Amino acid sequence: MIKYAITLLFSVSLLNAQSNDTSQTEVNVGDVFEIGKPETNKYKHIDFPRENFIIKRGGIANYRRAQGEEVVVTAVKEKKDGTTEIKIKRNDGGRFFGSHTVVTADFNEAITSGELQAL
Repeated sequence: MIKYAITLLFSVSLLNAQSNDTSQTEVNVGDVFEIGKPETNKYKHIDFPRENFIIKRGGIANYRRAQGEEVVVTAVKEKKDGTTEIKIKRNDGGRFFGSHTVVTADFNEAITSGELQAL
């Protein structure tokens, strides 16, 4: 019986420690970030449109040109599964690839992978 009580107390303290985890970075509308280099050839956590949609709208599908661009957060949405989805636009007012003004990104995953970097 003592073993069960100790196990219960240990698991409650572990859950409490996880809920108090402050490693999640808060993001607000107006925050400025820089688009970093993806781990692979394509961005995984920034939802850039596919090449055929960029070309149909008259843009140039070159994902390397997005690297180093300063972007500003225009909207923040907490999803049901706990992820934070943000909408970003270019800080200079231009369009991504000459065709899209706003794109979405999974904030926490993009920050940890280096696709978005704080300035």
